[in-house]
Amino acid sequence: MIDRHVADIVRFVDAITAGDTRLDALTALRAELPTAAFVDDAEVVVARSVDASFIPPDGAPLCLVAPSSTAEVSTVLRIANAHRVPVVAQGGLTGLAGGASAVEGCVLLDLTRMDQVLRVDPVDQVAVVQPGVITADLNRAVAAHGLFYPPDPASWDTCTIGGNVATNAGGMRCVKYGVTRDFVRTLEVVLADGTVVRTRPITVKAVAGLDMTSLFVGSEGTLGVITEITVSLLPAPGPVRGVSAGFRTVADAMDAANEIMAGPHRPSTLELLDAVVVDAVCRLSPDAGLPAGAGAWLLILTDARVGGDDDVAEYERVCAAHGAISLDAADDVAHVERLLAARRQLNPALREYRGASLNDDVSVPRTRLVDIFTRLAELSEEIGLPIGTGGHVGDGNLHPVICYDPADPAQLAVARDGHERIMALAVEFGGTISGEHGIGTEKLAALDLELTPRVREVQHALKAVLDPHGILNPGKKL
Repeated sequence: MIDRHVADIVRFVDAITAGDTRLDALTALRAELPTAAFVDDAEVVVARSVDASFIPPDGAPLCLVAPSSTAEVSTVLRIANAHRVPVVAQGGLTGLAGGASAVEGCVLLDLTRMDQVLRVDPVDQVAVVQPGVITADLNRAVAAHGLFYPPDPASWDTCTIGGNVATNAGGMRCVKYGVTRDFVRTLEVVLADGTVVRTRPITVKAVAGLDMTSLFVGSEGTLGVITEITVSLLPAPGPVRGVSAGFRTVADAMDAANEIMAGPHRPSTLELLDAVVVDAVCRLSPDAGLPAGAGAWLLILTDARVGGDDDVAEYERVCAAHGAISLDAADDVAHVERLLAARRQLNPALREYRGASLNDDVSVPRTRLVDIFTRLAELSEEIGLPIGTGGHVGDGNLHPVICYDPADPAQLAVARDGHERIMALAVEFGGTISGEHGIGTEKLAALDLELTPRVREVQHALKAVLDPHGILNPGKKL
């Protein structure tokens, strides 16, 4: 009893000390930052305490700060570091892993006011942007110069470039162009103590020292706060066109996808939805243009400047050869956009299917895609809940979604267990527990499935060098 009493006293004293420290930090922040940087609306603070994962935040934030410059971000981190107060950087809150959700007593650092495209250089083919720029807005800005920024996450009209860099976001064009990391030239980063650094020169080639740029890309705000991004651009592609094809089975659709990937007509988009997703999207949006009743749906697009017609003809031939039950050529902008919008309905449609959903994001070698689809169908049968799967089959990145009734605690428990088993399946097939959504808090417990103890030790050591007091997005990613 005495030991328990002593422990209670220690916890009480620690809470008081933490409270005093946080109060001192808040006082210092209000003294050094402009009034406009503080968001005091309680409803806004609560709304920004959780990202699109809907995973409950790990405590209440101390405050919400919306800086408008790198200097203000530096001030926030300098003060927070001095007082050992956590900082959680945020963008559009479109993340699906809890990576931008609040932790107890943290400063929520809302970077959406830093939303300027600072420069577009048509000669060097780069754009310099602040982290709060919406991904679709960047594309529109560079298109005015005849240029193109390829990464296109499904939430591209609401997600920010800073968030894309923090999670190394992917999207539907990865099959041809790669992920966000492949288009980040250099970064301006504010370190935990408030120091501002640039990771490398703007040149195409630069190998002096270690590759710090790649270290920060995908770090989910745990190593520093990104305040400026220089992205590489490409010349504008040709008109997007392609084929929408329905199949009786996922295996037939995958046979067609594999033949296309092995051939010379490289698609810019190669997406698959299984029967559960097709049904869910058709229920939510009957005019979406999907083949109702199909066992699988492929969307195959090309943006080639030369030879696009030949690409489309080859996609049609391959799909027909593998038993397509419907073929629909999409050769105008409106038609293509309607099909892409249907693909982007995956998450909202499955959330409506039973009222709630758990979204996964795993990647496996393409040779194992049919195997994992088979095991997912078996898992769905075993747990008694629908699992709808769609994804970027051209690069092996799938999004299995478990649908459940949120009013039934037993279904939620089953769904969570299924979520863990899906991640284990991905690792079993030589893949990863997260292809593009990040780890956040959602997948933290599964890291040991993929990373060895020594690798995790090295990663924690790197974190300790850059953030010795552990204030940056604690309890996430690592």
